[in-house]
Amino acid sequence: MAQTIEAYVGAQMDDASLGPVHWRVFALIAAGYFFDVSNFIVLGALVPNMIHSHFLTGGEVAAVASAQTFGLFVGTVGQGEFTDRWGRKAVYQFNLLLFGVATILSAFAGNYIWLAALRFIAGIGLGAEQPLCFAYAGEYAPKRIRGRVLAGIQLIGGALVWPLSTLFALYALGPIGWRGIWVVLGIGALIVFVLRFSLPESPRWLATHGQGARALDLLERMGLRRPTEELAEDAASNTRSDPFAVVWRDYSGRVLAGMFCFVAFFGVAIGLGVWLPNIMARGGMTITKSLTYTLIIQLAFPCASLFMMYALERFGRKPVAVISFVLAGAFAALFANATSNAMLLIVGFWMIFFTQLAGNSAQIFASEVFPTNARASGFGMAAGTGRLATAFIIPAILWIENGFGVSAVFSSVAVLLVIAAFTVTQLGPEARGLALDAIAPPSA
Repeated sequence: MAQTIEAYVGAQMDDASLGPVHWRVFALIAAGYFFDVSNFIVLGALVPNMIHSHFLTGGEVAAVASAQTFGLFVGTVGQGEFTDRWGRKAVYQFNLLLFGVATILSAFAGNYIWLAALRFIAGIGLGAEQPLCFAYAGEYAPKRIRGRVLAGIQLIGGALVWPLSTLFALYALGPIGWRGIWVVLGIGALIVFVLRFSLPESPRWLATHGQGARALDLLERMGLRRPTEELAEDAASNTRSDPFAVVWRDYSGRVLAGMFCFVAFFGVAIGLGVWLPNIMARGGMTITKSLTYTLIIQLAFPCASLFMMYALERFGRKPVAVISFVLAGAFAALFANATSNAMLLIVGFWMIFFTQLAGNSAQIFASEVFPTNARASGFGMAAGTGRLATAFIIPAILWIENGFGVSAVFSSVAVLLVIAAFTVTQLGPEARGLALDAIAPPSA
């Protein structure tokens, strides 16, 4: 029986050596991811200033953040259907255009209603970025270093951005204000949008959508060999296959586990990203001091990603995620009871370190456990549900803090992280060192 086009392309991509096409794809993915993550950080960093200047109240901040999160949900879930049906590149282009324009317009919002509406639109653009980032990069990464490549992209686009964005907000707030900061972010996103015109489509996606000839041409451009015998197509090459149907028919357990895991992770990561500077400011710190402490704690992000580049290939996705979620919960409980500034910094650093190590390990894992013709949909549904829940968790944090105190906030955070530790074990088989098609073969 002749080898299928899907199997041939998958095997070539799994065993490839990194070349110029790989590096261009990874660099532009990381650049877009940078603006996705920076959006959350900058909003949190600007909250004390917008409240202090009386542009927003605490309740209006929650409304703006929740509107953005609803947009993220729409974009995250919608991108799966679009990218699995029509390709990675088209959606990857459009999402940054939408985000960049809406972010620039946010700088000119006259009240919180306009700001919330524009952050909702920006959220739709951003919603496609993160799940597509891991799916797209994972389809290009060779199997022996896939975890390290994805962790490296997360380091550049998702970890270094935390201290850099906070540092930018800390020093740019005075000269250009919160409006100017959003103009800078929007322009940066549009620059990456233009550069992304050079991105190639995913060969794996082409092979599973009836475009085998284009997939083989792209392999040749990457320096990979063409087949010496005729290749067959299988049922997964049907371009009319419904990715949502594939996910719920064959991988319902995995997507449900991902939903519960990401509700917990995004609720903690995004919720704390929005409120942590303000929680410390309300505890008696000045706005500058709270942002400075937040900046120091956020150095945990690149440290976690650097360790993840080693740990995912050495220990595997599941062990790293589960142990880190449990440790993050323990440090969250300690953070609530910090009795000095030094303890606040030390415990806060390790809380963020293990939260990010766990959550990003789980995201990388989730991007590997669905088939190529439904990968973005499966991951998008799981991540989208987590982001939708965050729209309720953000105001819930404010409600818990006002009604029960900071200790109750971090006790709730600890419970969420322990829930995430269990659910990540249900995501699928350990993916370390396996070909993507061995974890989840393309389905008709």
